[in-house]
Order: sequence, then structure tokens, then C-alpha cells
Amino acid sequence: MTQLSSTTTLPPATGFASLGLAAPLLRALAAEGYLEPTPIQAQAIPVLLEGRDLLGCAQTGTGKTAAFALPILQRLSQPRPEASRAKRRPIRALVLAPTRELASQINDSFAAYGRHAGLVTSVVFGGVGQGPQVRQLQRGSDILVATPGRLLDLIGQGHVHLEQVEVFVLDEADRMLDMGFVRDVRKVVALLPARRQTLLFSATMPRDIEALAASILNAPARIAVAPVATTAEKIAQSVYFVGRGDKGALFRHLLRNPELSRVLAFTRTKHGANKLALQLEKDGTPAEAIHGNKSQSAREKALASFKSGSVRVLVATDIAARGIDVDGVTHVVNFDLPNVPESYVHRIGRTARAGAEGIAISFCDAEERPFLADIERTIRLAVPVVADHPFSRAAASSRPPMPPQRPTGPAANGNGHGNSNGYGNSQGRGREGVRNGEGRAPAKRRHTRRSGRSLSA
Repeated sequence: MTQLSSTTTLPPATGFASLGLAAPLLRALAAEGYLEPTPIQAQAIPVLLEGRDLLGCAQTGTGKTAAFALPILQRLSQPRPEASRAKRRPIRALVLAPTRELASQINDSFAAYGRHAGLVTSVVFGGVGQGPQVRQLQRGSDILVATPGRLLDLIGQGHVHLEQVEVFVLDEADRMLDMGFVRDVRKVVALLPARRQTLLFSATMPRDIEALAASILNAPARIAVAPVATTAEKIAQSVYFVGRGDKGALFRHLLRNPELSRVLAFTRTKHGANKLALQLEKDGTPAEAIHGNKSQSAREKALASFKSGSVRVLVATDIAARGIDVDGVTHVVNFDLPNVPESYVHRIGRTARAGAEGIAISFCDAEERPFLADIERTIRLAVPVVADHPFSRAAASSRPPMPPQRPTGPAANGNGHGNSNGYGNSQGRGREGVRNGEGRAPAKRRHTRRSGRSLSA
């Protein structure tokens, strides 16, 4: 073995090692097959290791969970002299997430990255019995991931104490705002120690989120890895003008193309999701619906079937627009356009994950034209129209077909499906429950793993 002399120059650390992460975390990342940090991880991790507050603006799928989980795990892994005298582990890090799915996913990420850290992570959310969650809390947890409603319930019952929280993370802050959770968030913040590290992540930065950030962050570092409210570069987008009554037939027509192999479809209401999934099943296309009225076990079963490939189409309301990380979603179909333009960004972000390319197809009936206009203003792009399809005449489009137009970036590679086959696009590539408005009439428009991949959890 060659020994290093005092003058030997060691090669610089690369990948995650260059960010100052401890060896146990690096081993866990290697076991997961993650070698290189994503841009938000490369920017955020060193800042968070310094103990600074952070305001992060990043689209879904950019790797922000690891961007905050890894520094938290490293901080909490440091020995504390007073820890041996504690009767049980106090909660030292709190992560608030807007949905059950996202909370569960974040908890899984902490468990994976912290497998060698000797820390305990728990997750609490509504929709299931609180008994197992309470028993876990009684055993003690270093890190708690929670949805706001269940957390406040457990605090009120005396099962959760936050006086020793050192790090507070508010994830998907704009989704919290959309779902009406901001008041609950402020109640939680009021129970936290004034001296803490606070992180706020949001895909968009409307004024209300800026105001919330100003009230809870202390001289934060600001990181933005993509323009606010823009869509992922690798997503090829298109819109089909179609009559409302012909949407189902158009969807079934598109599904004749085997390239639509793993499809996430969005409807505006729970009833619409159930109806579409049932119709697809009758037509021989394996499909499941997922929304706020489904039990947690039913939602987990549907998601597992979609991940395994036994279900080709997962039909969802906006509760699934974030927090569901499924590799290999080939197409996102907006069966109903969202009435909030930011939701469009979050929906289509379910494809083109971890560096892959994806396709987003939207159906637009006459009543949804104003929603489309809002979306195009928000993403600063005129979504190309596919006019050559069997139901275009019924749509009676008032807008002429646009010439082929691509978003900037790698999506404009000229591969695959254009208009000629009717399946692609003219770009040539081709809270839960009542609180989030599911099942109600559309609200007024708002203007407002493996082997060398990057870590995009």
C-alpha cells in the first residue's frame, strides 16, 4: 500500500462528498444509488449546514426533500450531553407537509438517508386512526413529519410537545395556502421556540407566501433553481379543444397508443375521478381513482398498483398533484383543466422526473377557455394546439391551430409524436376532502433509483 507523504495533494471531493456531508449519510446515499446532487441540493445543503434559515423556490421533482433532510440528519446526529438524561427522545425537527402522501414520502426519505444516523423519525396525518401514531410518539422521535390538522389535534391532547424543536421545515407552502392551512401553520409556529432554524419551500411565491416567509424566517438565504411558475423544460405540452361530452371518448382514443403506458390523469372533482376510472375499467383499461374521500389504505393500494404497473391509468384530483413521486410516468393528462393556474404546473410536474422527459396533454372545453388563458399567462407560453383529432369539430374552436412551438430546453428534440398520429402534440415530441375544494363547483379563477442518478426525492 502506498503511503501519503506530507506533501501529497488529495483529489478534491466530488458529488455529495463535496457538500460537507458526514460519512454515514454518504453511505446511505450510495446504497440508494445517488451520486450527484441536484442543483437545489448543491445550493441548499452547505447553507443549511451553517445553520442559516432558508427560503427555497423550486418546482416539484427537483430534489428538495433531500436538500433539507440531509442537513437535518447531520445536525441531529451530533451528540448532545443532555440527551442521556432525557426520559425519551424529544422532537428536535418538525416538518409540516400539506398532504398525507407527501408526509409519508418525506418520512420514508428520512428513514432511507438516515439509516446509519441512529435517529428516529415518525409521521402523523389524518384519515387513519391515531392510536399507532400516538404509541410511536410515546416511544420518542427525533424527527416528526406531520400534516397540520392531525398535528394540532395531537398537541391539544398532550401527545406532542414542541418546546425542544431546533429545526422547522414548512414544505409546499403555496399548497398549504391553497388548501386553507395557513392559519393552522401559524398556530404551530406560535408553539415553537423562538430560537430555531426555519426552512420554507414553495414551488411558487405569491404575495401571501412572501408575507408568511417574512414573518417566520430570520435573514434567510434565498435559493431558486427555476423561474417561478414555469414548467419543467423537459415536458412537451399540448392542448386538445374538445366538447365536454367527448372528453372520455378522446381519452380512450389516445389510450390506443401504447406509448401512453403509465398515465396520471387529473379531474377537477372526486365524482369525476371515480366516473372516469370506472369507465376506463369497463373499456378494458386498468385504472384506479385516488382522492380525498378514499381511505388511506385504498389510496395506498391504488398508488402501489400504479407504481407496479398493474394499473395503467391513475385518475386523481389535485390532492395527488404533489407528494406522489412515481418514476416513469409517461404522460400527464389534464382531463379537466385546473381553475388555479399554479396547479397546472404542479400537475404536469408529475412527469419528467429525475431527468427523464415527459408529455403533458390537456383537454379544454368551451367553459375552460378562461382557465387555459390564465395558465398560459402563468407559464409564459402558448400551449400548442392539436387540431387533428376525431372530436375537433365538436369543439368548435374559436382559436386557430398554432404552428409548432416548443418550450425552451431539451424537450425540443424532435423525437416521437407530432400531430400526424393524433397522439402527441405540435411540439414534435412526441385538505384533503372538503378543505381543498374537491367535489365542489369550480372556484373563481385566481390570478395570482439507481446507478448514478441524481437525487430527486
